[in-house]
Amino acid sequence: MSTVVRHDTPPPISLIDRWRGWRDALLASAAFQRWASAFPLTRPIARRRAAELFDLCAGFVYSQTLAACVQLDLFETLRAGPCDLAALASRAVVPEAAMESLCEAASALQLLERRGACYGLGPLGAALLGNPGIAAMVRHHAALYADLTDPVALLRGQDRERRLAQYWPYALDKTGDALTRDSVAPYTALMAASQPMIADVVLAAYPLSGHRCLLDVGGGDGSFLTAAARAAPQLQLKLFDLPEVAAIAQERLAKAGLADRVTITAGSFYDDALPTGADVISLIRVVHDHDDEAVARLLAKLRAALPDDGVLLLGEPMREAAGGSDGVSAYFEIYLRAMGQGRPRSPARLRELLHAAGFSQVRVLRTRIPLIASVIVAKS
Repeated sequence: MSTVVRHDTPPPISLIDRWRGWRDALLASAAFQRWASAFPLTRPIARRRAAELFDLCAGFVYSQTLAACVQLDLFETLRAGPCDLAALASRAVVPEAAMESLCEAASALQLLERRGACYGLGPLGAALLGNPGIAAMVRHHAALYADLTDPVALLRGQDRERRLAQYWPYALDKTGDALTRDSVAPYTALMAASQPMIADVVLAAYPLSGHRCLLDVGGGDGSFLTAAARAAPQLQLKLFDLPEVAAIAQERLAKAGLADRVTITAGSFYDDALPTGADVISLIRVVHDHDDEAVARLLAKLRAALPDDGVLLLGEPMREAAGGSDGVSAYFEIYLRAMGQGRPRSPARLRELLHAAGFSQVRVLRTRIPLIASVIVAKS
């Protein structure tokens, strides 16, 4: 009896893949690069690609320049107007020559701007002052940079202390039972600092004027609820978060004069039932922090907590939603890897998860700044 030997036939190579292979080989050729940089029609493209590669190589220096400016409060110092080097160096307790290097680097990045013998705010530095959440993110990046000291070890999952996971303690304690006020305070403050910018984007895309009661799951210190309350005075408010975070929210919402409009429930969405009675539930920068299995369970709980025709409002940075280069993927793929859980997801992937949980009429809404947040609404 003869034996038939089967040889697997490789799949045919598509025309687009053939073209990409030819392109890659061409761009990898030093001779082509020399020609392209000299030929008038291709010279602008070659220069732009060279600049883009340089920016990738120098990106860490750029980010550390920004971090130094934030840590030394240069932007706040210059809020009132330009200063000379001697004054800036004295206030920062930095040698004048070193301060000059920092100011020149920051000016090249449009964070500062040279004005005669002084330095003032650049367009990006001035914009940062208007968004305090950005400076808060920059300050907390020290934990991320520490985890990325050896990026290959991080990707291989080699045992090492992860500072970013400690910064977000719910990544280590999903029930919240062992968390204290001190352990949740840093990330709660960070979320509060950046929440106004997120809330503006989300609420502009989906006004809440047609709803009677909003439940914010993973609502932190209540910053999103506060913004929603201002935008929709008729709303009754509910908040659900880990016990120590909920306690911070109770205090903040009371100070905001919302105590009579809000009900706060402490718990973990991993283990506890969600409050009912709201006709709209918000998830603001929650889903991308968790893996698919946890997200699927959470969405099922949300579907069960909503009445018929209830609405889920989901707002967070999403892959492939901002157009152009996918900065969300470039940042969050590595950030969340350091955190130890979660993934940035595309609107299409979120739509799949929502349909699987029983939601219908899933819509992706346009937002003013997709890089900050995209918005999906789904009906129960």
